[in-house]
Amino acid sequence: MNPTKVEQFVGQVLTDLAAAYSGMLVNLGHKLGYYRTLSGAGPLSAEELGERTGTLPRYAMEWLNNQHAGGYVTYDPATKRYELPAEHAFILGNSESPFFLSPAFDAASSLWLDEHKILEAYQRRAGLSWGDHDHRLFHATEAFFKNGYRENLTSRWIPSLDGIERKLLEGGKVADIGCGHGASTLLMALRYPRSRVVGFDSHGPSIATAEQRARETGLEGRVEFEQALAHDFPGSGYDLICFMDSFHDMGDPLSAAERCRAALAPGGSLMLVEPFANDQIELNVGPLARLFYAASATVCTPNAVAQGGRYTLGAQAGQARLEAVLRDAGFSQVRRATETPFNIVLEARA
Repeated sequence: MNPTKVEQFVGQVLTDLAAAYSGMLVNLGHKLGYYRTLSGAGPLSAEELGERTGTLPRYAMEWLNNQHAGGYVTYDPATKRYELPAEHAFILGNSESPFFLSPAFDAASSLWLDEHKILEAYQRRAGLSWGDHDHRLFHATEAFFKNGYRENLTSRWIPSLDGIERKLLEGGKVADIGCGHGASTLLMALRYPRSRVVGFDSHGPSIATAEQRARETGLEGRVEFEQALAHDFPGSGYDLICFMDSFHDMGDPLSAAERCRAALAPGGSLMLVEPFANDQIELNVGPLARLFYAASATVCTPNAVAQGGRYTLGAQAGQARLEAVLRDAGFSQVRRATETPFNIVLEARA
């Protein structure tokens, strides 16, 4: 063994271990309002942060010291005050930011809570359905994705499709498959009030939450939600059918794609929004790929196995594998319409 490489890898694992421990503190900071309170407040002492958030200042001090050690906040030893830089506040304390990442830590916590289920699925060579995960996963997924959808869905992604936005502005028909809590469905209903927008999901509690979100946002009556599977959702004549970060979760995406092809109106498009990935495993490296592979190993692939596992695409499927499924389903035109650092957007037409 090379002692230098051993030492380097020990450092790498310790960094990961520190992040694993500290991730829970990021989650606490989000839920206790620490990041929100620090945002734009200038330098604060631990006593001031504790008082403003109604928490014990001694706890706030230990939390702040952890955040300083990790480079999340700055510390001035002369004044004994801590500050959340504006750039960090944009990511951790601004719930409207397209890069708001705090909720993602609740998804990570849900996976630790589900460790025994995931372990059993691996040992039994069995699946684990989306609905069998801890409820934190559902709410964290909604919060993590919705700001990215708000930033891109109706301003970039749909306009990048061939003639679809014009149809929706005039009054078209949209199906959002695997809609979850309806974040993307509601955004489309808001942007295209003349269109009929329907969200479908196989998870009943998520549909109930989506209906609640519609009431909260005043969109009840302008959007519909229905529990249905991806391969037999009702209706036809859709101008747009979309899968928002959900196509790779399907146990039989081919049947789902075939159903979509049959349900599209002439000139309609199927849109897949998928996690960004290259086609070659050796190119999928770094923090984002590592994050997506972790989600895939614990959530996406087990769900596909639970649904029969005819395909198990995973969250890093890449365009080539996705396109192969779409072409097998009878789509003659498949292209990458656009992309972001987090997503690729494919358009398929019959």
